[in-house]
Amino acid sequence: MSRSLNKIQIIGNLGADPEIRSTTSGTRVATLSVATSRSWTDRSGQRQEKTEWHRVVCWDKLAEICERYLKRGDRVYIEGRIEYRQWEGQDGQTKYTTEIRAREMIMLGGSGDAGGSSRSGSGESYAPVPASDEDFSDFSSDSLAGEDDLPF
Repeated sequence: MSRSLNKIQIIGNLGADPEIRSTTSGTRVATLSVATSRSWTDRSGQRQEKTEWHRVVCWDKLAEICERYLKRGDRVYIEGRIEYRQWEGQDGQTKYTTEIRAREMIMLGGSGDAGGSSRSGSGESYAPVPASDEDFSDFSSDSLAGEDDLPF
């Protein structure tokens, strides 16, 4: 039986404070806008930079931690999976979105400048925050044990 993997890891800065909401059943949901940037020198010697924006969705306790500790400019490590969703908007048009469903979040401190803001008072805070186990129950490391048909 072949396996597949949907895993993403990003390190970036929050472009805004987390957006927090609750579902009708009371589950907390945090939506983060995380920017990652890369820079390079093109063939003509000009310095280039590109920023990508990622929509990250955190659920339950992870959302509560985001609400309590994160703010615009904070640097974070996010690990999770990519999800594609579609729905019909109020205008009747089909809408699409791509988002990262966070499994783990690590607060890396402030916005990355020399003074770096941190809520812990030190220059950097390290706090791994896993999502609930049920979010990734379909893919566990135990399920890979003994696999010898991996292509690498």
